[in-house]
Amino acid sequence: MSYCSVIPSMEEPRRSLHKNYHDKHYGFPIHDDDELFGRLIMEINQAGLSWETILKKEESFRKAYSNFNIKKVAAYKESDRERLMNDAGIIRNKLKINAAIENAKAILTLQKEFGSFENWLQQQHPKTKEEWVKLFKKTFKFTGGEIVNEFLMSTGYLPGAHAPSCPVYNTVLKKKPLWAKKS
Repeated sequence: MSYCSVIPSMEEPRRSLHKNYHDKHYGFPIHDDDELFGRLIMEINQAGLSWETILKKEESFRKAYSNFNIKKVAAYKESDRERLMNDAGIIRNKLKINAAIENAKAILTLQKEFGSFENWLQQQHPKTKEEWVKLFKKTFKFTGGEIVNEFLMSTGYLPGAHAPSCPVYNTVLKKKPLWAKKS
């Protein structure tokens, strides 16, 4: 059962929370490196938890991780790691917190070489899911198959976020996700 078809059967306020993400964010290309990084943080933090938990905590994640500012997160010190471990508004998992900081550093390196995180992602296209997973595991921390798949699908690099019968599908297509472009 797809995300598109499950949302209408949800009760409020769950339905509105998921519908907003589904209709306005899921599968839409992101062109801002900090927002791409933020989505990666959220996907990593979802591991082992429900996406609903992450959606409810999105604003807390933004606040805790300096509005997903890559440069600021890459410069986090031990005191920042401790602050994050004590922040009840986010997922307090040492591996996930360390991954966010280390991944920010990795993205800074990619930005120096490719001009932006987005450029790096675009230059990798097209790849199969398996090739993407291998690349992400080599480049980033805490990026298994499901995390990589959801990150890439949710940001328009892999197809599958919406069923072709979903009304949002055509709205996403108009935004020209990379998966829809001919190679």
